[in-house]
Amino acid sequence: MERIFATYLIETPYEVEQAAAVLAGEPLKETLLFVPKEAEELKKHLAAQVEHIELLDEVSIPSIPGDFTAGTLFKRAKVIVSWPVGNFGYNIPALMTTLLGSLYESRQFTGLKLDDFEVPNSYRQHFRGPKFGMRGTKALAGVGLKRPMIGAAIKPSLGVTPEHTAFLVKQLAEAGIDFIKDDELLTSSSNSPFAERVEKVMNVINAHADKTGKKIMYGFNITGDIRTMQSNYETVVNAGGNCAMLSVNSVGWTATKQVCNWGGLSIHAHRNGWGMFNRHPYLGINFPAYDKIARLAGIDQMYVNGIDNGFWESNDSAVRSIKSCLKPFLNSEAVLPVVSSEQWGGQAFETYKRIKSTDLLYMAGDAIFGHSSGIEAGVLSVKQAWNAAVNGMTLEETANDYKEFRESVLKFGNKELLNKVSVNEG
Repeated sequence: MERIFATYLIETPYEVEQAAAVLAGEPLKETLLFVPKEAEELKKHLAAQVEHIELLDEVSIPSIPGDFTAGTLFKRAKVIVSWPVGNFGYNIPALMTTLLGSLYESRQFTGLKLDDFEVPNSYRQHFRGPKFGMRGTKALAGVGLKRPMIGAAIKPSLGVTPEHTAFLVKQLAEAGIDFIKDDELLTSSSNSPFAERVEKVMNVINAHADKTGKKIMYGFNITGDIRTMQSNYETVVNAGGNCAMLSVNSVGWTATKQVCNWGGLSIHAHRNGWGMFNRHPYLGINFPAYDKIARLAGIDQMYVNGIDNGFWESNDSAVRSIKSCLKPFLNSEAVLPVVSSEQWGGQAFETYKRIKSTDLLYMAGDAIFGHSSGIEAGVLSVKQAWNAAVNGMTLEETANDYKEFRESVLKFGNKELLNKVSVNEG
């Protein structure tokens, strides 16, 4: 029988083998108590199995509260467990219940984090995956594979009217932007009703497309209950839009999959609330596993943090997330990583050095809206940085050669960069 393999990081005051056995046995424990005569047969066909244990370190302070006495040492390990697909079929909620369910409440663990999982090839027949993915989304936005998409979110999130949003969209369009989006806090507000915002924005985008041949992608935030999302989705389609944004942790993966199944728009997954699932090093879920759940649901674009981001996430973790999005999975070659959080052209060099790819959407809000020479110069500065990074130039060389990027360094660079760059203000 085909199996799903899940990798966990565990911490336990017990022997690691004992804790791993609980990790594998917990889903069947209650059932087996009621059918003792059939227990062995059920266990043979349905039980999880511990496939591998890799011992890590020991600590004297537990990561989270648990069942232990004073003076206990807590052992850490990487454990691979497998389950037969027949336990839950091709069902995302059932899969998540197995991988992320009551296991987290087991007293044997003072740390438990799902790191990654693998599914068998039969999942290809049951999950279409992203309709557009990385390549299709870049094509919809009129962006080739030799450079990243450049994007920005409309700020502030609340208090801006549809007319002002459309005004900003016009400025961004004329500046050469590829992607614009609603903020995750804005769905349909009293001063910016959803249908009115779509109408005003798409009038600008469609007029720009008629004039230039380039149709900018706008991620309208359709988040809501299923009826609301369907109505909002249809509003975007009827207006000629090509993208919808979902707060996936708020609507859930079943609702996300339903939206993705409609198939007419590239789905931009905003992961707000991510810190609740990931920030603790020994609790929750790591991005590779989270990304695969999203891809089973069918999302096309996935938020990640960038290099030197404004949040808590390390550069190594951010890079791992970007690479996870670009790694083939079942029917999907790649989803589009949405690199975000206090990004400006300055991070392009390290980002490209570490991922060696331009297959991403690079969100740079303040660097564009707050550029000293205006929005057009802001967009240009980010494009200059990426073009230079791809062509092997250093940040310092780029700052000396390009006025718009040099101005970005002066405004957004740290003291170390300012000391390294020879600024030619002439």
